[in-house]
Amino acid sequence: MSKIEIKHLNKRLIGSKENILNDINLTFDGEKIYGLFGQNGAGKSTLMSLIADYNKTTSGEILLDGQEIHNNQALINKVYYMNQMDMFPKHEKLEKLFKMISNIYPDYDLSLQKELINKFNVDIKKTFNSLSTGYKSIVKIIISLCVPCEFILLDEPTLGLDARNREVFYRELIASYSKNPRTFIISTHIIEEVDQIINEVVFIKDGRVKINNSVDDIRSQSYSVSGPAEDVDSYVQGIHILEKDRLGRYETVHFMHELPENPRPESVDVEKMKLQKLLVYIMNSEEVE
Repeated sequence: MSKIEIKHLNKRLIGSKENILNDINLTFDGEKIYGLFGQNGAGKSTLMSLIADYNKTTSGEILLDGQEIHNNQALINKVYYMNQMDMFPKHEKLEKLFKMISNIYPDYDLSLQKELINKFNVDIKKTFNSLSTGYKSIVKIIISLCVPCEFILLDEPTLGLDARNREVFYRELIASYSKNPRTFIISTHIIEEVDQIINEVVFIKDGRVKINNSVDDIRSQSYSVSGPAEDVDSYVQGIHILEKDRLGRYETVHFMHELPENPRPESVDVEKMKLQKLLVYIMNSEEVE
């Protein structure tokens, strides 16, 4: 099974004295779905562009199956990078654009492409340049799900999509992954939408990897407790609370700890903390290394 290994990667822009990425060490295993998170400017898009060999590292290595990916076309062909740049011919009709892409990839999934065009209600007679931001994203999504690549990098794939089309995208991504497992790396700010589909979390802060772990491990000791305020407070007494939300008499508290030994009132509900809530806490914490 293929994997991408990143070793001591540093990236600095020409003319800059500071690195965008600092000593990045990561492994992206085959047939997993990764969530790549971090604030604007953290280095997520830069990392993806380096993996896809759109840019060159300042130092360090990016290996695919043990070989350096830079300038290795056979390896580069195993990676597809969907980014926010509009790199397709702007005045080309979509039907011709789709045909052009399918000709580049011998095993391109034409059957899936046809299904997705219908499900997203894409008018293939339109030109790429005439599309809204959302439909430009949809065209890129369709191509990303149909190319026969082992690693699919999706940088803000739902940019401009309405709620209906975001739902279609995630449903079709899971269906495609289930039928043909490969590695997806999804960078998005809408964490709650990928909460239930990702296996692994990579979190970058200030150009450094702060978290590289499975979703299950990250959430194993993080809880949200809800109920009447007096019952919740009684149950979590002695626990360090990260955050507390209150609406009238109803209260929800969030914490990273083992569950309290105090008796749990029947009125109190316990669930795992939402990934977005947890990552926002970590994003704001200077203690996470």
